[in-house]
Amino acid sequence: MTKPAWLFLCLTLVAGVFGLSTSSQDGETTALVATGVFASLWVLTLIVGRRIKFDPVLR
Repeated sequence: MTKPAWLFLCLTLVAGVFGLSTSSQDGETTALVATGVFASLWVLTLIVGRRIKFDPVLR
């Protein structure tokens, strides 16, 4: 996995744990929405990371 994919995976896990442990209704909703956004960005980075190949040879 690429570094951005690892970042979004960690952010997803942290936001999910925070959303499940928060007692405030507003904080819980915000954290769970952030979890959904980070999870979708994680999947997007996994897809993009497979398609774009970096060629370090400059011609």
